[in-house]
Amino acid sequence: MPSTGLSYGPYALTSANVDKYVSAQIGTYVLGHESNGSFYLDYVGRSDTDVNNRLKDWAPTKYQMFKFDYFATAKAAFERECQIYHDFSGLDNDVHPARPKGATYGCPHCRALD
Repeated sequence: MPSTGLSYGPYALTSANVDKYVSAQIGTYVLGHESNGSFYLDYVGRSDTDVNNRLKDWAPTKYQMFKFDYFATAKAAFERECQIYHDFSGLDNDVHPARPKGATYGCPHCRALD
C-alpha cells in the first residue's frame, strides 16, 4: 500500500489547528477525511513558501483532515507532491501538480512539464 511519507497529522482541518501545528515554511500537504479511525486521502497540494497560509485557504471546506511535511526546497516539495499524486488514484486533483515558478525540471515520475 502506498504511503504519503508525510510526518505530521492527521489533524482536523481548522484554521486554529493549522496555526497550532504548521509553520510558515515550504511544504507538501494532503487533505482528506476519516472513516472508522482511518485517514483517507482526497487531495494533494504544496506551498513553495508558506504551507501554513496555503492550508488555511482550505479551512473550512469539504475536507475534514490534513497531513503535511516540511521540505528544504520547493523542488523537494514538488517531488513529494508528484509522488503522492502518482501513487494514489482517484484524487480530487483536476490536473498534474505544477512545477515551481521558474523551474526547468519536470515531474520525476512521468517527466510532465505542466
